[in-house]
Amino acid sequence: MDRDELLAVRARYDAEVREDARPDGGDALVERVGPVVRQSVPGLGWNGVLWSDLDEGTADAQIAAQVAFFSERGCPDFEWKLYAHDGPADLGDRLRAAGFVPEPPETLMVGRTAELAQLPVEPPEGITLRVVTDEVGVDLMMEAHAGAFGTERPRIREALLSRLRDEPETVAAVVAMAGDTPVSAARMEMRPGSAFAGLWGGGTVPQWRGRGIYRTLVAHRARLAAEFGIPYLQVDASDDSRPILERLGFGVMGVTVPYIWTRPGPDAG
Repeated sequence: MDRDELLAVRARYDAEVREDARPDGGDALVERVGPVVRQSVPGLGWNGVLWSDLDEGTADAQIAAQVAFFSERGCPDFEWKLYAHDGPADLGDRLRAAGFVPEPPETLMVGRTAELAQLPVEPPEGITLRVVTDEVGVDLMMEAHAGAFGTERPRIREALLSRLRDEPETVAAVVAMAGDTPVSAARMEMRPGSAFAGLWGGGTVPQWRGRGIYRTLVAHRARLAAEFGIPYLQVDASDDSRPILERLGFGVMGVTVPYIWTRPGPDAG
């Protein structure tokens, strides 16, 4: 895609996926409050700001309002998902001043489903793909994620179980298995009527990296998206994933940074 097309697709993404966001689970609530769209959810779900339309005169008050809202709900933390093209230009500085801590930036990437669906989907030797439909499959995914990223992902587990139970048509998940051992896992999140499907996960345990598993998982999900008639695949790519995705044909729409606010401990102050 050339720059003009990427900008047009990004504007559509902002409107459909961010401003008109839908809850990511049965217990989640997405609401627009003035110039902010946020999700709140009890338990282990994801809480955060998905979209905002702020300027120099409104940003600080809105940041304070969201901190107050999630604090009153008793959330231990929440995320403000900031995109580089969001205003005002110094919004990241304002978030840091309000106590948010930035995590590593991710590259917002997009690819045409029809082209990506032509990639070979045959897994590398020694690997089979297992479609995830139940709690056993979800636990295999979490085992693969723990091996790939070195951390447990209880929020992802709960969100995925919720979707499989309440809205199975909005998610497709798969695990790459080496015999009985899960070595990589990925999911695709969809919304009926949207032009975009989001690709998530894909991390591979160290000893199986460099063999084409990540590419296979992208191709597998692209073919599913093509069957559903979804024209675009979107990824928040890490520095490790970006070069692979660029080789597969994804273009760069921008950069996104997760800003995390954490409730101060009892001794803070």
